Amino acid sequence: MIPELIRRRTILTGGAGLLLAGCDKVIQQPTARKILFAGEDMQKGLQRALMDRGAPAPEYRRDQMSPVFRTNGTRDPGTPEYRAMVENRFQDWRLKVGGLVGTPLSLSLRQIGEFPARRQITRHDCVEGWSAIGEWTGPMLGNVLKAANISDRARYVVFTCADLYGGQPYYESLDLIDAFHPQTILAWGMNGRMLDVGHGAPLRLRVERQLGYKHAKYLMRIDAVDSLSNIGLGKGGYWEDHVDYDWYAGI
Repeated sequence: MIPELIRRRTILTGGAGLLLAGCDKVIQQPTARKILFAGEDMQKGLQRALMDRGAPAPEYRRDQMSPVFRTNGTRDPGTPEYRAMVENRFQDWRLKVGGLVGTPLSLSLRQIGEFPARRQITRHDCVEGWSAIGEWTGPMLGNVLKAANISDRARYVVFTCADLYGGQPYYESLDLIDAFHPQTILAWGMNGRMLDVGHGAPLRLRVERQLGYKHAKYLMRIDAVDSLSNIGLGKGGYWEDHVDYDWYAGI
């Protein structure tokens, strides 16, 4: 899957400078950026035309799980607020669900656990070039959004996290097609245990049809919005805004 993503980018840009070695490599070609980020609506229209957005990601057997599953992105937010949450085992942590919803929510980890949980063994593909197969457990994001009575005016869901980049919380977004995909879950468990800090405790997003940087960790807020124009610099995520990564990282 990773080689195919690179191949598509190479075709678009003539090949130079786009073999990403890590999450801090800036795409240098203005032509590539113009093509990849020509506009939200045109981009989503092309995506719908080129692929089945509702198709499932492959799932695997337990004997196919990776013996080592590396961490991606932040390994520990390290802020005083997060350390305090870790020390009290996230008893004071709450997931806020707001924006364009009829019933704003403030959910404890116990309440998250009361939603029906989905277990799935899937492959994580990181833009850094590695993959690993692991098991994830948690409620479908769509069920949480339904519980919040998401408005029919909403077009996107924005995730705000506890880890900081440049002094600001990490953020990401999905459109409602991916938000309501059955394999898009809010994972509280990994490989039969509660999430550890390195993998995003207490709650992380799993959106199995996209690359790893879309799988936001250390979730604190979920907001339904009608546009991404007022989120960060307007491209829908931290890496999209600052490093010109694709907003739709489909694999």
